Amino acid sequence: MLFNATSLRPLFGMLLLLLAPVALAEISTYVEKDVSLAQGIIGTTCQPSTSKKSPTVLLLHGFASKKDEVGDFAKRLAQQLCAKGIGSLRIGFRGWGESAGNMEDITVQTELEDAEIAYQYLQQSPWVDQSRLGLVGFSMGGGIAILSTAKHPGRYKSLVTWSSVGDFKKDFLLILGQKNFNLGKQLGKVTVDLGWRKVTLGAAFFNGLDRYDLSHAIQQFDGAYLAIAGSKDFSAAYTQHYVDLAKGQPKRALIMPNADHIFGALGQDQTTAETVIANTVRWFVRTL
Repeated sequence: MLFNATSLRPLFGMLLLLLAPVALAEISTYVEKDVSLAQGIIGTTCQPSTSKKSPTVLLLHGFASKKDEVGDFAKRLAQQLCAKGIGSLRIGFRGWGESAGNMEDITVQTELEDAEIAYQYLQQSPWVDQSRLGLVGFSMGGGIAILSTAKHPGRYKSLVTWSSVGDFKKDFLLILGQKNFNLGKQLGKVTVDLGWRKVTLGAAFFNGLDRYDLSHAIQQFDGAYLAIAGSKDFSAAYTQHYVDLAKGQPKRALIMPNADHIFGALGQDQTTAETVIANTVRWFVRTL
């Protein structure tokens, strides 16, 4: 089949609409407030100033990070969602950031428990529209988000993952190395220098990584699913496959060209990071 420039213009237009950063119109004022949840979890709500209940998104951060995320990535997303009338709650998992607990006690299971506590908080919040809940997970938080949707089918209407892990054990072997796996199990805990911070992990963290099948879990989710990854990141290998496995609609895989794990969120050029945020906002406007 032959194509000419004229026939390709609609396709180019769709790609530009998807990938280009946009200036979001401020259609709602909002209030941000730090909140304390059960078990010493600290979070921040972003609540649109409206008399109606709001569609709301739960934001789950990545490994060794905090509720606002690297480069305030989650905070920026929350504010832009609120500007569109979509509320949010972003939490710090226990052991990270301002939340209670020690990092050597964190496991996949403890983070799943924290995500459940956050959901229960939203259930008790009178400003939240319980029928229009979304979920965002970044990196390890993406895996936690996928498992949360599988454990509670029908709870979340729409899911977005950023640079999500696809296999906990395989991916953390890549990140932490076999030597640290061995030391963590043998000594009961190990301190690892990630280059940008040091973390201390307990044996339970390493022992629990192979107990969860994310490829099976994503097949249990029947809502809308957007998966975003950078082309230079390990997570890109999972993105299209996981979107194909998901049974809900709409669904889309978006690979950001020349982007790393954090989409350049700490660099001077914020184009990629802002594009990721803009596409995530559009997705929730469309699917919640």
